[in-house]
Amino acid sequence: MKPEACVLMLVLLLCGCDQPVPSAKNFAGLGQDAAAFKQVTRNRVLVFPLDHGAHEGFRIEWWYVTANLKDSQGRDWGVQWTLFRSALRPGPETADWSSPNLWLGHAALTGPGGHQSSETLARGGIGQAGVETQPFRAWINDWSLLGNDGIDHLRMSASDPRFRYDLNLVSDRPVVLHGIQGYSEKSGKGQASYYYSQPFYRVSGEVERDGQCIAVTGQAWLDREWSSQPLAASQSGWDWFSLHLDSGAKLMLFQVREALGLPYRAGTWISAAGHAQALQSEQIQLEALAWTRQPHGPEVPTRWRVQVPLHGVDVQVEALEPNAWMNTRFAYWEGPVRLKGSTGGIGYLEMTGY
Repeated sequence: MKPEACVLMLVLLLCGCDQPVPSAKNFAGLGQDAAAFKQVTRNRVLVFPLDHGAHEGFRIEWWYVTANLKDSQGRDWGVQWTLFRSALRPGPETADWSSPNLWLGHAALTGPGGHQSSETLARGGIGQAGVETQPFRAWINDWSLLGNDGIDHLRMSASDPRFRYDLNLVSDRPVVLHGIQGYSEKSGKGQASYYYSQPFYRVSGEVERDGQCIAVTGQAWLDREWSSQPLAASQSGWDWFSLHLDSGAKLMLFQVREALGLPYRAGTWISAAGHAQALQSEQIQLEALAWTRQPHGPEVPTRWRVQVPLHGVDVQVEALEPNAWMNTRFAYWEGPVRLKGSTGGIGYLEMTGY
């Protein structure tokens, strides 16, 4: 579907529910007041497999997978699969057009030949998209993320006229809770989300570009996050890193940029055995080193210096494909990266609000 058609469809869906299109003062309007929706609170215990599913009453959530892959020739590939649920108003899902939920899917393939992305939209309540927990199923139109009673084994697929992928993801480690047992602060002013990941997937399958099917293997990272107002009104967007280190350890870092003042930073160090340690702002140093003008977007930093002295990390994180702009309804940059310095590694970088 062409981007302008997606925009028209979203406007029609919004108008059909007698709701105005929000004006975004920060990325995707995520800093708008959401007092009518459920709020993220401390000390909530995450429960699985229940929390793999949708959370009625919260305004926004996503199921987000990124994969770093190689083919038999040693070439690097990156895959993204994302499902967003956005509620127009509080209330439960219904089995008709009165559903409060809109669903948005993003898929991307990055590799030899560049970066390509796709977007699809669906209405809640009529079977076009949704998430079920037992067995696990997240889908939008013909894109799907299918699993068992949990998310230890997943089959992930998406297709576009220009590209396609079909991948198997397997992990034998438990999920990782970020922040304080899954309560992840984003501003220091009360804005927060519930946030957990499965960063230990082993991947096999195939990607297809221009009619050529290519076998690939690698690693994947799933992020699950839900909130009603994850940003403060003064915050414009974020820079988020999910890194697979050569040692087997994993590292998640983010900074949320303020219109005025210092960014809010946090992260999680995950040992090779799966033990998580929350990182505070003063333990993280991020510096943008090089910027790239996007063909359909702004100039964004595509090479960074990342330091976590507590764990001996001092690396340059560089985009494999600097032009990885997601020219979608709410546009952002997302692509695979490579680490050089105190440790090698691979991962993904996402940048919003530029």
